Amino acid sequence: MQVTIARSVPTTANVVGYPVGEQGTVPRQLGLDRATLAAAGFEGKVGQTLSVPRRDGATVIAVGVGDPAKLNAAALRDAAAALGRATGKHARVVTTLADLDTVRAEVAGRAVAEGLLLSRYRYGALKKETPGADLEEVTLVVGAGRAKGVTAGAERGRVVAGAAQLARDLANTPPGHLTARRLAEIAIEVAASSGLEVDVFDEAALAELECGGLLGVNAGSEEPARMVRLRYRPRGRRSGGRLAMVGKGVMYDSGGISLKPTDPMHAAMKMDMSGAAAVLSAMSTLSALGCRSEVIGYLMCTDNMPSGSAMKLGDVLHIHGGTTVEVHNTDAEGRLVLADGLVLATEQEPDAIVDIATLTGACLIALGPAMAGVLGNDQVWVEQVLAASAQTDEQVWQLPLEQKRYRKLLDSDVADVKNVGGPYGGAITAAVFLSEFVGDVPWAHLDIAGPMKVDSDDGWRSKGATGFGTRLLIDLAMDFRPPRAGA
Repeated sequence: MQVTIARSVPTTANVVGYPVGEQGTVPRQLGLDRATLAAAGFEGKVGQTLSVPRRDGATVIAVGVGDPAKLNAAALRDAAAALGRATGKHARVVTTLADLDTVRAEVAGRAVAEGLLLSRYRYGALKKETPGADLEEVTLVVGAGRAKGVTAGAERGRVVAGAAQLARDLANTPPGHLTARRLAEIAIEVAASSGLEVDVFDEAALAELECGGLLGVNAGSEEPARMVRLRYRPRGRRSGGRLAMVGKGVMYDSGGISLKPTDPMHAAMKMDMSGAAAVLSAMSTLSALGCRSEVIGYLMCTDNMPSGSAMKLGDVLHIHGGTTVEVHNTDAEGRLVLADGLVLATEQEPDAIVDIATLTGACLIALGPAMAGVLGNDQVWVEQVLAASAQTDEQVWQLPLEQKRYRKLLDSDVADVKNVGGPYGGAITAAVFLSEFVGDVPWAHLDIAGPMKVDSDDGWRSKGATGFGTRLLIDLAMDFRPPRAGA
């Protein structure tokens, strides 16, 4: 997909989107005044569009941007997404959205590119035909003074949106088509095309590493587990620190012996590897974007299935590094695979760690489907995560890592710790469990169980898997600052 910058609307344009606020002047190119727009039900609110066909020339589309004085990147991204859907039958789209000077040029270019590309996403790999047309070219019409900034922003937006689309593709793929072994193969392909080092650990290697969490969860599956380690090294001297990312890659989560009920959420458990998809997809962009920090990623991949060989309630697993875990719920499996990954990540001596996982229904209940939860052991590091969330409009809310009162809920009579802490505060007790495996390394945990999918199109989020976290992780890596530098 190509993004081009132009000083004026090309004469070959078939469809052109023009921004219209809730107040202020209406672009003369629409050929309509505000009263006529209002009569047609168009008020200029973010997300509204009105198509105005022309007998001779391009179709023009009014695109609502809300209050122009309050316009920001998030609103502009959603406006571009609305335009993307309104032009679903067109392979080439022209717009002046990035020329709005209330948003900095580079930010506007990125937001518009992301909104257009992400809104046009559809998973059609297994369909004979997919509706609409593929988006082949976007032309952003801007003044000379904004051209350089918009160009840079649009290119970054194109790369970042492509990564989010990869994460969506992976999470939308049925579990019979995307096993742990297949994801490892894809990771090798992605690494080769994006300048990453890659190592794949099979069952024997995982046993040698004593990754009892990952192997324990995998015990009931006919499909073997895989751990993938990715590494990005910036060219030249490393000056931005070392960041580790750990992604939960449960390819399908039946709940194991603690079998999930048959309901719509069970059917969505093909997306329980969304954390691993986000890490892989985010890391695929780092070379292209010139990231200054070294980044190491772990994808912890397995099914969680019930069978005669599956782990049982009361079993004790040995996590890499020696900690023992008593299993009280086999459906609390994500924290078990992450535990191995977190300990391995600490051994790389990173300046900070972030893990990302569709971890708990409790977080979905607490925060709803629109935002993720974040918990961590270092507030400076958590603030960086929150800043990346604000920049990308991947909404995150901080929950307390309450160690003093809640750690005792994880006490076990036979092991160092058990894997669940009772019926209340499940998102918090899950994070307290994970904190056992990071030592004193600054660490943040993203629970994305809520926003991993949407049931209908919503702004830049397209129906199905959202790829949530991919864009956030990219910004986190690109702007990474070791939280304890100089301490």
